[in-house]
Amino acid sequence: MPRELVQHVARLLRAERRAVGTRPGTRALTCFYQALLVLVWFRKGEDKTTLGAGFGVSRATAYRYVAEAVRVLAAQTPTLHDALARVAVDGWSHVDLATLRNTAISLLRLAGVTSIAPALRKNSRNPHRSLQLLGIT
Repeated sequence: MPRELVQHVARLLRAERRAVGTRPGTRALTCFYQALLVLVWFRKGEDKTTLGAGFGVSRATAYRYVAEAVRVLAAQTPTLHDALARVAVDGWSHVDLATLRNTAISLLRLAGVTSIAPALRKNSRNPHRSLQLLGIT
């Protein structure tokens, strides 16, 4: 896990804790370790009970920490309008984006997937999965 990524997420979590008025020292994990816990969950999809135990927190705390971080990260995402504006500035068209999405759906169908939406969500979490579907790895 790149340290810079963990530190970036920790900064976002620290800002959130300040915004809601969390007193220092009242949480089971520091922002850094909460960020690490959440990023491990994103990468490995580990059961929150097991993950929480590895970090010395309860299952309920692991659930709360993950939910809090997802909210914080979701607040950082651009709106659809902003994302499309940026894509246009970068030279992409809506046709390019539709082509990429249709390619992903076609690959999933060729792999035997029948339920496309859950498969897209699952595969979006694993950057190497698309290469595996193409038979590159």
